[in-house]
Amino acid sequence: MGAEKLIIFQKIYDFLLWLYPLINRIPKSHRLVLGKHLEELGLKILLSSVQANKIRDNTRKVIQLQMSDQLDELRILIRLTKDLHFMSIIQYKHAAEKINEIGKILYGWTNLN
Repeated sequence: MGAEKLIIFQKIYDFLLWLYPLINRIPKSHRLVLGKHLEELGLKILLSSVQANKIRDNTRKVIQLQMSDQLDELRILIRLTKDLHFMSIIQYKHAAEKINEIGKILYGWTNLN
């Protein structure tokens, strides 16, 4: 992986390491839907970053745009998690900052290609 590609992978990976314990604290009645969706979406974004790095044609741009859409979905689900009081305002702020940081790196990566 190139340096900028490795950075985005690591940022997403670190965010997921932070997010997983939080998901486990979501009440069981909501964890099965909301928590599972957060997990799956986070993993999709992480694995897409690996996939996009390996591709050298126009498909990379498509994957990067999908990652951007998935980040937007993640933002919405994180906000919902906060509004349902399954995370604190401080945790929400941290999550929003990390997602925005990943988004900025993704934007730069997309425009390099």
